[in-house]
Amino acid sequence: MGLWQVGVELELVFMLAFGLSVAQWHGTTPNREPVIFKLQTPVQALKQSESRMPQVPQSYEPNNPVFTPQRIPFKIPVQMPVQDPMGVQSKQLLQGPVEKLTWTFPILPQELEQPDIPFQLQQPVPANSVAAQCGENSIYVEVKEDFFGTGKLLMASAFTLGGCTAVGEDSTAQVLIFESELHGCGSIPKVTENELVYMFSLIYTPQEALLGFPVVGSSAALVGIECHYPRMQNVSSNALMPSWMPYAATGVAEDILVLSLRLMTDDWRFERPSNQYFLGDFINIEASVMSYNHVPVRVFVDSCLATSAPDMNTTPRYTFIENNGCLVDAKITGSSSHFMPRMSGDKLQFQLEAFRFQQLNSGLVYITCILKVAAAFNPTNPEQKACSFSANGWVSADESDQVCGCCDANCSIRIGGDQPVNDLQWQKATVGPVNVKDRGFGQM
Repeated sequence: MGLWQVGVELELVFMLAFGLSVAQWHGTTPNREPVIFKLQTPVQALKQSESRMPQVPQSYEPNNPVFTPQRIPFKIPVQMPVQDPMGVQSKQLLQGPVEKLTWTFPILPQELEQPDIPFQLQQPVPANSVAAQCGENSIYVEVKEDFFGTGKLLMASAFTLGGCTAVGEDSTAQVLIFESELHGCGSIPKVTENELVYMFSLIYTPQEALLGFPVVGSSAALVGIECHYPRMQNVSSNALMPSWMPYAATGVAEDILVLSLRLMTDDWRFERPSNQYFLGDFINIEASVMSYNHVPVRVFVDSCLATSAPDMNTTPRYTFIENNGCLVDAKITGSSSHFMPRMSGDKLQFQLEAFRFQQLNSGLVYITCILKVAAAFNPTNPEQKACSFSANGWVSADESDQVCGCCDANCSIRIGGDQPVNDLQWQKATVGPVNVKDRGFGQM
């Protein structure tokens, strides 16, 4: 029920009560007509109440008492919004058909799995590109210009046989020709129990390395070539000599001395089968002499020179034994190189701390020494000695340190190039190439 309806009904009840009271108060009189009350509709009551309200002037007058606040006899109904009893706003319904959402998040493409491929790395096979023929007093070598078997022809100037260049070239067969005497082109003689061996080194050096290019297309290579001759048989094609020999010839044969220089194992028992070393390793070198029916002798190392090629005149070069047997490497570089104490007269051993030449990537080192033999009964002297430098000064391998006093001066006592009588034999011997690598780097 609205507020305005309540107000009208209260007024109607009041009017009815008021009329009844008046009638009762006056009583019933025959001369008066009875009072008739008419019920009003709510609309009529509203209009009647509005007619009783004073009229509001159209213009504003502050002193007019009409503008004082007036009490309205009933409240004006106010339409209040309908509240959701649950406190949740009503949701608007979608009208009509809605198109289905077709967009999705992008999916990253999946990498294809690598199938199992039967792959095997092919190791390079050494090409059969070097052939050698050993003659009675010379060696003949042929080298294919396609040295690595890759189809690429290499330049003739990149090959040397112990420092000797090719003497010819067969352009049809694409072959380089080398020829040398057995004692030439840096050959190294070696005497075993049954054979006499001459060892040669065929060396290939990339032209890019020689010309100073920053990159190379091939690696350096070293091929060892040996000529073996039996010591007890006749190797000549000439007629055989008679079985008997004059006494003088026999006496000369008995005076033969064979000198050698070898790389040895760490225990000094065997010749070292590899020439590979690393910086900081000791290179064990042994000088020895083999005598046949000869008086006891002693071998000495008069001098030693290290070079980067078989030619002793090449540069760079480094002399580490000089002044008639003074090992100066320890004094120059601070290394631990030294002669070993002599155990027998026919052998002299020394340890050389491995080194390599600066600005050369090959790491190849050739060691050439002058060996000499003297009679064992001759005492050591300034020209026949083996001295090492140490913190306590110069020390002799033959326990005669007094002969080492000249190592800081000049030990030669001979005049010019004369050879003293007590030097029985001199010989040049070479070992190498010794391949010295930095630690942590792969082999060539």
